[in-house]
Amino acid sequence: MYHQTLGRKSYSFPDLKTLLAKATPDRSGDHLAGVAAENAAERVAAQLCLAEVPLQRFLEEPLIPYEIDEVTRLIFDTFDQSAFGPVSHLNVGEFRNWLLSDERTSAELADLAPGLMPEMVAAVSKIMRNQDLITVARKCQVITKFRNTIGLPGRLSARLQPNHPTDDLKGVAASILDGLLYGCGDAVIGINPVTDDHRVLSDLLKMIDDLRQRFEIPAQSCVLGHVTTQLEALRQGAPVDLVFQSIAGTEATNRSFGINLRMLEEAREAALALNRGTLGQNVMYFETGQGSALSADAHHGLDQQTCEARAYAVARHFKPLLVNTVVGFIGPEYLFDGKQITRAGLEDHFCGKLLGLPMGCDVCYTNHAEADQDDMDNLLTLLGVAGCTYFMGVPGADDIMLSYQSTSFHDIRYLRSVLKLRPAPEFEEWLVKMGITGEDGELTRIDFHNPLIRSLPEFTF
Repeated sequence: MYHQTLGRKSYSFPDLKTLLAKATPDRSGDHLAGVAAENAAERVAAQLCLAEVPLQRFLEEPLIPYEIDEVTRLIFDTFDQSAFGPVSHLNVGEFRNWLLSDERTSAELADLAPGLMPEMVAAVSKIMRNQDLITVARKCQVITKFRNTIGLPGRLSARLQPNHPTDDLKGVAASILDGLLYGCGDAVIGINPVTDDHRVLSDLLKMIDDLRQRFEIPAQSCVLGHVTTQLEALRQGAPVDLVFQSIAGTEATNRSFGINLRMLEEAREAALALNRGTLGQNVMYFETGQGSALSADAHHGLDQQTCEARAYAVARHFKPLLVNTVVGFIGPEYLFDGKQITRAGLEDHFCGKLLGLPMGCDVCYTNHAEADQDDMDNLLTLLGVAGCTYFMGVPGADDIMLSYQSTSFHDIRYLRSVLKLRPAPEFEEWLVKMGITGEDGELTRIDFHNPLIRSLPEFTF
């Protein structure tokens, strides 16, 4: 039992998961789950109480029993007690101060990551202001490699997301060309297919790989079907670079996705066996999002942000090239408006980076949420300042297949320009070689003599 007095009123919280939920900044999903604080006073009391909880307590009180949840077992079995040493004597509030100290370095935070449980990181995020989340996340540097190098200081990558409502190869190729001409695609050229059929995935993968080889593009591709469909395409000889899967922070939620940890390990081993990376072998790509466990009725009474942080333990175990939170995609039932989406995006990025992940964000919302593109501009800029690894590049910021609003090729250009950021170095060199950008990183005027455009009539689909 945890207790806190605020003014003349005393508050009691029966266990750690209740305390974490009550301390969470307000969001619609926690109200839907019945775990949110009843009012601002109870939330403040919970936050004050949480600040006094020793970090060691998280090792003693699993939020979901070890015996019934393989994600809990993964978290405890892979916990690095030695790495935890520098902060093992701190409580949650002292840990916040430790992270915010000017003395903390990127190297220290990288060394600490294996010694942090996701619940610890979720806890400290709940007592931090937005600027605190930005300050600490900006210090975290996570570098991954496949055909280029993602996450270097002063760099910002982009997933080129050329989705099409009928998986039409020409339509997808046109969007890829558009994105490349805006300098997008260094994170991944990644397509969400309409049809989860291994033959469709194979056709899309072959088309991207033909483009990549013809123009010697130092980038990686992915078609975001279910992991089992991707494995079948791989077995049939498709040129699979990265293996994708949506993941969550509880075994039951992952089961609702049709996956488990053994399946993810099998997929990673199959992709590694292809040895397609030229600079590194980070072969996995994961997406997450607050609310997925609640929507599957598999949250075990946890708040949605703590469930989300637990998903990052799953991702970390498989050494991915990319992870991103699709922050506003599930809808206003979970994150009601622009304010809640913004807070969630900053929390997710902070938690992922502190746990050692190459964290990106799909800055997005659905059309029935109380949000608009101005809200997304704000979150995009805040995350750019926070050192977010990559964002989505969607034609016109409007995904015509998934029917949601994201960020555009122009938005990537905006952020690189105002924050003086550049693409992955190998990709930047290619952009200059192809005449898409100059040596100064600025976009050039493209005409019909550009080799990308000139060769399109010769390309067969």
